[in-house]
Amino acid sequence: MELRMAGRRVESRARRKVRIHKKVQGTSERPRLVVYRSHRHISAQVVDDGTGRTVCAASTEALRADLVGLKKRDQAKKVGEVVAARCREKGIEAVVFDRNGFLYHGRVKALADGAREAGLKF
Repeated sequence: MELRMAGRRVESRARRKVRIHKKVQGTSERPRLVVYRSHRHISAQVVDDGTGRTVCAASTEALRADLVGLKKRDQAKKVGEVVAARCREKGIEAVVFDRNGFLYHGRVKALADGAREAGLKF
């Protein structure tokens, strides 16, 4: 029974992802901020779809030492702040937010709020 539920959840996310990708595309002036959330970690990368290259990225796995003792939502916010700081270093001020089929709630929202507070516009 659980296996069927997991399958439906994955299929639902895949459908949402396709719907989002029809509308959201990154350019060199305004790249796409993509979020991926697993049960344990969250990662974000900024992608220029014109060239197909990742401009910068951050994840809880890479920032493990800085995130000790924080709750998952606080970790996500920190990842958003770090990716925003890395974007500003590269001269990127505005991005298009791609939630990648995940619901805009909880850790995904915390990452977006952290990036906005650090000065990224979307």
